[in-house]
Amino acid sequence: MGRYIGPVCRLCRRENEKLYLKGERCYTDKCAFNTRPTLPGQRGKFGQPSRRRKPKDYGIRLREKQKMRTIYGLMERQFKNYFEKALQMPGQTGENFLQLLERRLDNVIFRLGFAPSRKAARQLVRHGHFLVNGKKVDIPSYIVKAGDIIQVKESSKQLEVIHETLKKRGRIKELSWLQLDKAHLEGKLLSIPTRAEIPTTVNEHLVVEFYSR
Repeated sequence: MGRYIGPVCRLCRRENEKLYLKGERCYTDKCAFNTRPTLPGQRGKFGQPSRRRKPKDYGIRLREKQKMRTIYGLMERQFKNYFEKALQMPGQTGENFLQLLERRLDNVIFRLGFAPSRKAARQLVRHGHFLVNGKKVDIPSYIVKAGDIIQVKESSKQLEVIHETLKKRGRIKELSWLQLDKAHLEGKLLSIPTRAEIPTTVNEHLVVEFYSR
């Protein structure tokens, strides 16, 4: 199955939660989650599902997995590969899983406020606009390590999207494990975040249970 290229707001409506996938638009009145707070498709045509069913355990875990995968914008194979890596790491698998996803370069750039969404951050990375420890990295899945410094490349420092996003960074929760230097357009991963420091509204334990069934 290929990458989803349909209406992004439909994904938020499917999860019945605003996932902030479209950046600035998610904060405006034009956001489809605000104007059409119903399930997408025929089932949501009249504002509610056609049949009320108690969700089964499998369905609950599946939806949580899909929501988490949607938030980080990954394909199923990529997503499961991260789970397999987390499984082999010491400690809690769920926390390891989230830490790996949060340390992706595209996510770190989004968290720092250099891009309005993870999708936009992924595109900026692929176009070679960022350096990690002084070297160009154009791989969005690059895992950032504690102490790594992420910089906007000198020739990219005039990009309007970066400056516009930084102006509105107040909407993004400041994180204790990231340090931002706006003047030099660079950030640093101070430490690997704990679960309590990751502002993602998912129950990772349900995702672990889904893959461990």
